[in-house]
Amino acid sequence: MHLTQDVNKLLDVRGLNIQTHSQTLVHNLSFELKEGQTLAIVGESGSGKSISSLALLGLLPSNLQVSGQAILQQQNLLQLAPAQLRFIRGQKIAMIFQEPMTALNPLHRVEKLIGESLRLQGLSKSKTRERVLALLQDVGIPQPKDKLRRYPHELSGGQRQRVMIAMALAQDPEILIADEPTGNLDPKNSLEVMQILEQINQRGITVIVSTHDYTLVDRFRKRV
Repeated sequence: MHLTQDVNKLLDVRGLNIQTHSQTLVHNLSFELKEGQTLAIVGESGSGKSISSLALLGLLPSNLQVSGQAILQQQNLLQLAPAQLRFIRGQKIAMIFQEPMTALNPLHRVEKLIGESLRLQGLSKSKTRERVLALLQDVGIPQPKDKLRRYPHELSGGQRQRVMIAMALAQDPEILIADEPTGNLDPKNSLEVMQILEQINQRGITVIVSTHDYTLVDRFRKRV
């Protein structure tokens, strides 16, 4: 189903509701996102920030009921089939998940974690490695070639978060969702991660940050 969308809006979320059979988890969330914007979605832990982002990508468990509209390129993301959403995830909207240590596959090395989606798109092994190294440099990983064969547990918390960002950027998405991107980082790494997100936005990628950290919001406050 194709829906009317303001040409200036990249994403238009209207009346998003998420419920269990007995409880409302998110009630009537609406926001619009224009190309090149940064948007902060602010709320305490448990307020529904993460599940709202997961709903846009069709990643919620089946026991949750989702209604409303999330219009991207005249399509309601909340009504797309799984096969259709596969063309959205990573390529149109990418997400940096909240807990890198649990989100990153512990059995895969950094090169495969970042490069797997590129290989599935048909990129050669040498071109994939070249792209992975460039992404690691972009997110501030020192000695990136040395990190290619590292497993997640062999990286620091800040390095794991940077690998997550590199994975999200691999397919050049239009929208990047950062879910509590500084939640488990020390102040130095938090500042560096925010600087990376700002640089990403300056390159033309639209960014949504979900957080309860008001210091982060104050720095990032293009729109809240």
